[in-house]
Amino acid sequence: MKFGIMAMPQHPATDSATQRFHETVELTRLARDAGFGSISCGQHFLSPPYQNLQSIPLLARLAADSGDMQLVLSILLLPLYSPADVAETIATLDVISDGRIVLGVGLGYRNIEYQAFNVERRHRVGRFLESLELVQRLWTEDEVTFHGRHFNLDNATCAIRPVQQPHPPIWVAANFDTVVRRAGELGLPWFVNPHATLETLERQTALYKDGLEAGGKEMPADMPIIKEMHIAPTHEEAVRNAQPYMEAKYQAYADWGQDKALPGEEDFRIPFEELARDRFILGSSEEVIQQIEDHHHRVGANHFMFRIWYPGMDVRMAMRVVEQMGDSVIPYFESRYGDEN
Repeated sequence: MKFGIMAMPQHPATDSATQRFHETVELTRLARDAGFGSISCGQHFLSPPYQNLQSIPLLARLAADSGDMQLVLSILLLPLYSPADVAETIATLDVISDGRIVLGVGLGYRNIEYQAFNVERRHRVGRFLESLELVQRLWTEDEVTFHGRHFNLDNATCAIRPVQQPHPPIWVAANFDTVVRRAGELGLPWFVNPHATLETLERQTALYKDGLEAGGKEMPADMPIIKEMHIAPTHEEAVRNAQPYMEAKYQAYADWGQDKALPGEEDFRIPFEELARDRFILGSSEEVIQQIEDHHHRVGANHFMFRIWYPGMDVRMAMRVVEQMGDSVIPYFESRYGDEN
């Protein structure tokens, strides 16, 4: 079992980006010292009502303060990029961090982002699959020739190679059933999203395993998952602290169409109690431990990345979460799972 936090690059547009950046560095150091094993950054472009620090330069900076924590891109919107750019940029990050980069990749779901990069959204799956293949080949082959529908290379050489061999871990974020199964067919870890209920994730875990079997692949060692989380002395206090910020964030998600990018008839415009049920990890230390155990046993999750800092939230509240995790939750799992951590 491994635990990480998401460095929160999204903040209200009226905030000082410089102040929030320095708070992110401070939070990273605190998480490092509390025993967290990873820190991750998400990615969005043109994302009102929030300003969004970009994940690649942010992780490059956090490499200096994160000790031996893994640095997780969660996620890179792969169809928007040139595979050569991704291969060389991520290899550079791996060199900077002495081999601690994890490349989380996904399709994205917002039309404005595809428009901004002059990429047709209807091509996103094809671009994703071609790019995924090309990035791995550029990292592992001396010369790459590839002629696809979206990308073409002739005798191309990526001279900057990652420290990790054969290449950094690649995790595939997926919401829809078909993409979850495809991650299994590719033999790559499914990077489980924070938005679906545990019941949905349990059903999709079976689809992922079906994909592994169909692709002749073994279960990867990592089963990473992002979860919304807040811990406090009591359940009531945890809900009271987190509700205003989580509600606002999920209102923005609804405006962006995130709930429509999930299977079934998800709707984020519902009362908070219903939204949080079976979806967020909230409560006392004992309740948080039990909810983590539930996810571990029902979906196999063994690398939890917690989003604990939300737009508008004072960083000191997030720091208290890190401290409480370090004091009680992380030691519990170190004791229970020992060398498996």
